[in-house]
Amino acid sequence: MDFIAFIAGLLQDPMAAIQGWIAQGPMVAVGFIFLVVFIETGVVFMPFLPGDSLLFAAGVLCHGEAGQVLPIWELLLFVWAAAILGDQCNFFIGHFLGRRIIDSGRIKALTPERVAQSEAFMDKWGGVSIFLGRFFPFIRTFVPFLAGVGGMKWHHFFGFNVLGGIVWSSLFTLLGYFFGQIPAVQEHFELVVVGIVLISAIPAVAGLVKARLAHREERRLAEEDRDGE
Repeated sequence: MDFIAFIAGLLQDPMAAIQGWIAQGPMVAVGFIFLVVFIETGVVFMPFLPGDSLLFAAGVLCHGEAGQVLPIWELLLFVWAAAILGDQCNFFIGHFLGRRIIDSGRIKALTPERVAQSEAFMDKWGGVSIFLGRFFPFIRTFVPFLAGVGGMKWHHFFGFNVLGGIVWSSLFTLLGYFFGQIPAVQEHFELVVVGIVLISAIPAVAGLVKARLAHREERRLAEEDRDGE
């Protein structure tokens, strides 16, 4: 229950969560931020963690006097490492255990639609999908896993992983750092967080709907073929 409450609080108000961690010490805060980013990107059954909004809130709290407690450069080093190591961990899990995990059906987040969506994304963009996938919730977690399952060469994966990890984590952290002090953002921070989540989720939802429609169309055509026989 404590873990569920922790996740619920993080999803509802990442700013309050980080402030609570800072109260326990700056290294505690950095450690928790590292852990959440690492788990979201590195553990295939935890794609629902709020990476984008967490990074934005962390960037907000690095501004001004708060930056003396949680310096922006220190935070960036840790989130870079978390994002890169997380994807690398997910890649190796996919490489060594991926097919067994998918076939077991125990990870409910790995629905056939999401797997198909992520595989279609990778087929379309190739190695660049490792970089682009960073900016899509859920896909962000599944792409490195499926790259490992599909046998992508490690050295090919690694370059896109480093580039994507640094750009993605820097983007959302620095957006919070530079724009989080705007009065309208501070007054309506909860709405800003919800907006970030919704905007980030739009491509994933659109892709899921498209995959389901394509699956229905394939089923309809198959049924028509059977009727024609």
